Amino acid sequence: TFRLRPRQRHPESRLADPSYTGPSLSVVLLSDDTLNIDRSSYNDSRSEKPARGTLFTAVQRNLAQNTIIIVDSLNYIKGFRYRVYCVAREIRVRVCTVYVLATPDLCKQWNSERTDGEVYGPETRGRPFSHHYKPSSMVRWDSPLFAVSWTDEDVPADDIWRAITEGVVKPPNTPGNTSYFNGLLQVANAPTDALRTLEHTAASIVSALVSEQTNSGSLGGTTIITLSSTLKVRITPPPRNVTLSELQRLKRQFVTLHKKAITLGTTEKGVVDWNGRSVVEKFVVYFERVRQ
Repeated sequence: TFRLRPRQRHPESRLADPSYTGPSLSVVLLSDDTLNIDRSSYNDSRSEKPARGTLFTAVQRNLAQNTIIIVDSLNYIKGFRYRVYCVAREIRVRVCTVYVLATPDLCKQWNSERTDGEVYGPETRGRPFSHHYKPSSMVRWDSPLFAVSWTDEDVPADDIWRAITEGVVKPPNTPGNTSYFNGLLQVANAPTDALRTLEHTAASIVSALVSEQTNSGSLGGTTIITLSSTLKVRITPPPRNVTLSELQRLKRQFVTLHKKAITLGTTEKGVVDWNGRSVVEKFVVYFERVRQ
């Protein structure tokens, strides 16, 4: 907060400058103090979850294309920064990350010297350091990234201003082909029922394989199993009996492998299909590769 207060004054002074001719913008600072989030909320994960929920809800409520939001909190968790990035992208708002560099000893010293009573207890101070996920300019949700030293007075205020007012506005994810927009690779989202199709189709293949082994009694060799009137699977099991528990384990591994691409999007070139036939083809390739 000590380093962010000047950052709030900078955009406010820019907007108030008579030479400013850009759109009308307001500046909102969201922090544990402004939202009345007690510092003891960070003592453990159980109490931290609702605190972060309060902060995230405030971000969602204030996000607008005519508002500059400064989220001043213990944003050391990568997943939280990613959620903020995603919700901002959905309404076409620019995002940048300001990373204040300070050693753990310096943070503890500053905390102990506070006279306003707003100090972090000893049970709280260790968690941010042990759970800290350092921001990286290599990932989209942390970039553009500005690293600012705790004691450095030469803050890149002009660069930060340009990033939030002139930077590329990343478009929301939309189903379809992967493409480039202003030189940036877009991420293709899967259809809303893709995860259900993945789970259901993989489970159907496992059930059909078990039935085929039981009915035919054959071991190995290419076989064709029927999932529906329009969908058949050509698959080559290994020359031995594959148990149900083994098939279920393979199914779980297969679903886990592809779930990330569905929930976070994929950057594969071309059309990304998640229909039943496409899932079948993926499962056959995976099954035959790991079972040989």
